[in-house]
Amino acid sequence: MRLTSSLLAVLAALSTLPAAAQEGLEIVGKPEQGKMGFQPAATELARDLQWLDGMINVIIIAIVLFVTALLALAAVRYNRRANATPAKFTHNSPLEIAWTIIPIVILVFIGAFSLPILFKQQEIPEGDINIKVTGYQWYWGYEYTDHEFAFDSYMIGSPATGGDNRLTPEVEEQLVEAGYSRDEFLLATDTAVVVPVGKTVVMTVTGADVIHSWTIPAFGVKQDAVPGRLAQLWFEAEKEGVYFGQCSELCGQAHAYMPITVKVVSEEAYQQWLDGAIEDYAGTPRARQVAAAE
Repeated sequence: MRLTSSLLAVLAALSTLPAAAQEGLEIVGKPEQGKMGFQPAATELARDLQWLDGMINVIIIAIVLFVTALLALAAVRYNRRANATPAKFTHNSPLEIAWTIIPIVILVFIGAFSLPILFKQQEIPEGDINIKVTGYQWYWGYEYTDHEFAFDSYMIGSPATGGDNRLTPEVEEQLVEAGYSRDEFLLATDTAVVVPVGKTVVMTVTGADVIHSWTIPAFGVKQDAVPGRLAQLWFEAEKEGVYFGQCSELCGQAHAYMPITVKVVSEEAYQQWLDGAIEDYAGTPRARQVAAAE
């Protein structure tokens, strides 16, 4: 079920759900102008990935320095002037064994740490919250399958919200009304994924037209949305706040204008938002679900 542009305009004007979910939230995960490195890790997966990246970089730097030193030594000690009569040997068995075994040991060492992290990403746990994500040209659709409601998420300033993908005074006003600033242009969306802190969220990702990719860098998750296929990712956010991502596959001319907004809120705020979302998007009320389970 997808909302029409006119209904989205009405929701944007009312702005009850975004305001309720945004109130008091810190913007944690977003790119910073002129900065390098990772966004603050907000999940165990992101911490693991950032630690693995740092560890592998140490190994890479050590290898580069070692090889550079060997090249410098060879250039100085064995150039034509310093070593006019070169040796005639062609093999050195101990050296050849060493440069075969040492890389194997390094790769095994890296694998001993990277494979568990990979398995942790790919072994999908049972979700407290289940969301289906569909990538469209050029926006995202979300379905909270536990409660059977869905909504579309457009970039603030996109044609669907009355803009033309440019930062204008009108777009800046929309951003402020939604609780953002002009700095969040190209990142903020009119509706957002809202999840509670400390809960396992499982997202089933697919594409409706071409390949897209759903990612939140601060969560350490990225999954291609392939038409005709279902893939999954999971995360458990540890800190309340607003987190941004963007489509990470080149999906067409408006690829740069399909951002992702996730709001991590307290359990109480989430339940409050959920009741409003079920009512607004015609989902299954929680009371009815409990009665059906009994």
